[in-house]
Amino acid sequence: MIIIGLTDIHGQLAAVDGMAAVLRKADMVLLAGDITHFGREDAAGQVLFKIRKYASVVLAVCGNCDYAGVEKVLTREKVSCHGVRVLADGVAFVGLGGSLTTPFHTPGEYTEDELAGFLDAAATDLNSELPLVLISHQPPLHTACDRLSDGTHVGSRAVRQFIERYQPLLCLTGHIHEAAGMDRIGRTVIVNPGPIGRGGFMRAEITGRQAAVTLERVSE
Repeated sequence: MIIIGLTDIHGQLAAVDGMAAVLRKADMVLLAGDITHFGREDAAGQVLFKIRKYASVVLAVCGNCDYAGVEKVLTREKVSCHGVRVLADGVAFVGLGGSLTTPFHTPGEYTEDELAGFLDAAATDLNSELPLVLISHQPPLHTACDRLSDGTHVGSRAVRQFIERYQPLLCLTGHIHEAAGMDRIGRTVIVNPGPIGRGGFMRAEITGRQAAVTLERVSE
């Protein structure tokens, strides 16, 4: 399975068009939140329609900059994986939308306990024999992918604890624009491609219980 991961689209439709050649080669496209820039249903529909122009199989979670109507669109279109487990081609996908509270009082913010609750619900009866992928807008705490430009780590303890317990093959994350990069927690590869407007994306090839994961950039 070839997976392409994008994050922090923020409604930039032209940036999605710039990914056309990449998206066409994917078996699955994952969207790790901030699909819109403080948008609602119409904005989410436009982004999803654009992505589906190039890729037919999509899973997504909302970000903290997405209003509640965005989740309604994702659910209606059967691409939401927030707080649930989705099985596709022998791989289990668990999603977590939103973020921890921020100084900016954005629409999709939660406490650590709430994030843990969503993850616990998704992990109910999780088959440990299946390869697992986590899509979380909020990055896990204390990695290269949750660090602000001043060096402060602002990731989630709940997300990190989930990763430590279940050791997914990979965690696609975003939210912290300046923290694009890769890291590891145990066997789990953590990837923050950075905002789509900067051309970054994740490419993962899953074969059995192995994942070859790279952080890539579209050609200029």
